[in-house]
Amino acid sequence: MARRLDYSARYPLHTPADLWEALSSRDYWEARMERMRELTPGNDVHSLEVTHSGIEIVLHHILPREMLPEIAQTVIRKDMVITRKESWSRFDHEETEGRFSASIPGGPGTLRGDITLFPTDTGCTMRFSSEAKVFIPMVGPRLEQLMLVNLVDLFRGEAEETVKWLEERKPTS
Repeated sequence: MARRLDYSARYPLHTPADLWEALSSRDYWEARMERMRELTPGNDVHSLEVTHSGIEIVLHHILPREMLPEIAQTVIRKDMVITRKESWSRFDHEETEGRFSASIPGGPGTLRGDITLFPTDTGCTMRFSSEAKVFIPMVGPRLEQLMLVNLVDLFRGEAEETVKWLEERKPTS
């Protein structure tokens, strides 16, 4: 049975349009990858496509095996190569929907979820509803929980980087 977890990133003082503008910008994604490279060296923006119907982004993350938790090293024998995909529907000021997935070639499970961007009284929120499933008896539930905890840490760090990126581009009065 898959484990699920919800996380909300709040962006006070920023509108959904501000977030959409960031998501549409290659500079934004490159800034996020630059920050990720401070933690692990192998991160890049593989592709970004922005059209009238939405956004499609593909990111590659490489986690050296020695940086993986011990329990993960028992099933992953090489560096972990993660392909992360994110897609967004057409922008809507009331609610914009997205999806994400992460895959590892020959990996022991799946990670995916839905994203909703919507306005709030103070700015906007991006809500992530995530699902992790590991197909290994006995250690599966522990790995699923580990994946979701690390995913929340990732989302939190990305939200901080997003606020920083938006603040740096805010027009001065």
